[in-house]
Amino acid sequence: MRPWIDASGVRGVVFGMATVGLIAWSLGNELRGAEAKADAAPAKQEAAPPKSEKPAVPELPGPRVLPPGQRPHDQRLGELKSLNGYFPFHPPASKEEWAVRAERIRRQILVATGLWPMPTKTPDRAVIHGKIERDEYTVEKVILESFPGHFVTGNLYRPKGKRGRLPGVLCPHGHWANGRFYEQGAKDIRWSIVQGAERFEKSGRYPLQARCVQLVRMGCVVFHYDMVGYADSVQLSHGPGFRPHMSTPERWGYFSPQAEARCQNMMGLQTYNSIRALDWFCNLPDVDPKRIGVTGASGGGTQTFVLCAIDPRPAVAFPAVMVSTAMQGGCTCENACYLRVGQGNIDIAALIAPRPLGMTAADDWTKEIEAKGLPELKALYKLLGAEKLVMAKPLVHFPHNYNYVSRAVMYLWMNKHLGLKFEEPIVEEDFRPLTKEEMTVWDDKHPKPQGGDDYERSLVQWITEDAQRQIDALTPKDSASLARYREVVGGAVDVMIGRKLPPAGAIQSAARQERDAGDFRLAWFLIRNTRDGEELPAVALEPKRPARQVVIWVDRQGKQSLFEASGAPKSAVRRLVMGGAVVLGADLVGQGEFTADGKPLAKARLFTDKNWSRYLGYTLGYNHPLFSQRVHDILTLVAYAKTLQPAGQRVAVVGLRGAGPWVAAARAQAGEAIHRAALGTAGFRFAGLKAFDDPDFLPGGAKYHDVPGLIALSAPHATWVAGEKELPRVAVAAYQAAGSPEALAHHAGPADAEDDAAVDWILRP
Repeated sequence: MRPWIDASGVRGVVFGMATVGLIAWSLGNELRGAEAKADAAPAKQEAAPPKSEKPAVPELPGPRVLPPGQRPHDQRLGELKSLNGYFPFHPPASKEEWAVRAERIRRQILVATGLWPMPTKTPDRAVIHGKIERDEYTVEKVILESFPGHFVTGNLYRPKGKRGRLPGVLCPHGHWANGRFYEQGAKDIRWSIVQGAERFEKSGRYPLQARCVQLVRMGCVVFHYDMVGYADSVQLSHGPGFRPHMSTPERWGYFSPQAEARCQNMMGLQTYNSIRALDWFCNLPDVDPKRIGVTGASGGGTQTFVLCAIDPRPAVAFPAVMVSTAMQGGCTCENACYLRVGQGNIDIAALIAPRPLGMTAADDWTKEIEAKGLPELKALYKLLGAEKLVMAKPLVHFPHNYNYVSRAVMYLWMNKHLGLKFEEPIVEEDFRPLTKEEMTVWDDKHPKPQGGDDYERSLVQWITEDAQRQIDALTPKDSASLARYREVVGGAVDVMIGRKLPPAGAIQSAARQERDAGDFRLAWFLIRNTRDGEELPAVALEPKRPARQVVIWVDRQGKQSLFEASGAPKSAVRRLVMGGAVVLGADLVGQGEFTADGKPLAKARLFTDKNWSRYLGYTLGYNHPLFSQRVHDILTLVAYAKTLQPAGQRVAVVGLRGAGPWVAAARAQAGEAIHRAALGTAGFRFAGLKAFDDPDFLPGGAKYHDVPGLIALSAPHATWVAGEKELPRVAVAAYQAAGSPEALAHHAGPADAEDDAAVDWILRP
């Protein structure tokens, strides 16, 4: 974050002209002669202005707040955050604070992975076959359906000679080659034995099997299952990334704009597979559903802590070599839009508290866990009265692994917290590995299912239609169903926008200058959100008599939209001022003084790295979408307007010519803080966007009734809608359910009449 500019750094401007048009002309000439500040370098991803003694200044109507060449000191103009950033966890101060925060983290995960609401659970149709006998245990082949026609595959290990319900352990694997079938090379294994990483050649060569065998010998039922696209999971490839032929308006595949607009991603599919595996596992007659552990390493560690974070059923978690404040997970199956905006893997793993959470670290991104992450987790566990139930064992003399030494730590953890009563110390013994042919679930009686592009489209279509049915069923009918709609749809929008109204104490104004413009005052200044490190160039047209309300004017062109090309206020704006309103306008991020040419950004910033550009989640899993950032700015303006007393007791927001969706989203977050909202949607729908870098692209935006869903969340507050042939049905239903159908107004006239019609409605007593 860069330091705020000093208010004294904005050059004073002396005006001698009488008309507002000449005011703007004079201001422009003054600024064209000013020198740019050197401490306001533009963001890395944007082109720097040309170096010249007198940089060109765009001819824009309305006053400019900053000197030419200088942009706002706003942290959003800095580098984008990536999965390789720093993600510290800040322990809560109280149990009550943690309860609120934990609910938000969990909801953020579920929205990000497309599991909010949870897909309709269909019969798993589990098939268990091909039992293989060993002296102490058996191994069977498992096929179950998570979605209709989509199969989760794996091996089920059961101890012999045990009666009753036994502890169970789910074992997701990570990104080892071919997953469950992984076999390490003979030469590598010998080095591992010499270095002390492994004890036996067989367990070192087949470390994923070794883990399952030792756990079953300790008395656990173990299910070792496949990640999407690994081993027997053959219907989809693992993380193919964006493919133009799968990005069609209908029947799309994963990694497409259409999928991201509905929060459909591979991480969500993989997480749901884990949930369905847990559903099935808990219902096995020989498994105790109250004593279930989950353990995996690397990508399997991600699956472990994510599953245990969102599902309360696992009693013990042991994610190995994954949880850290550093690298968050490099695969598309470990990333999703929104997942780590404002939080990281430590925050997610913290949801496991107060259940036992054990971890190991290696000479990789987890190597600092003992100093960064574990102390904060211990503070949380102590707060919850369970300080001894969290542990991380640093084994940094080994590279990234789930080797014999790491597994030994896990065995002790599971033994203690699953109540296995196995004699300690626990020494992993040698075993007879299964061949690939013995492990595979597919044979003549159980043929391998068809996969490929058409299958992927059909799976995504089922998920889309199921989610649509669930959201449609939420359409409000009465006060109770309206509350449920707000919980689900409003809860999702809260995650997608990622911010509510900032506190009044975080809002400051600075560098104010003003000019008497005859029958009103024209002021220009900076509005700063100090909590979030953001700064907006703003203008205000203030009536000379006491103002009755504040009207925030939002437009795709920024604050210049308040003025004609001559610099005079537009007639609709002038009517508001003469009607007793302070009219406030600002350049939202990516508008006006935020850009080199004064024009709104044509494209949102995304990572352009060859690998990271394959998947939107690598950018928007860590950074707010531009759409959301502009909504943040509207919320900042509302918070500032509330400080303007007594006018701030009534704050209206006007967003026309397609700016309406921003205002609708802000209203959904601000609620009654916005007294009236006038929305001009221009018929916009998130579902119609075809490019990730469209400035209005909002992951998940199409899933929750699209723009009509945002409008519905305004009920029961007064809202005026233009740009729609008719009022959206779900919005009408919400207002009727709220008992205030008259509060939702519709403008059916031509677009060029929107300004005056909106002003008529705003000024109406």
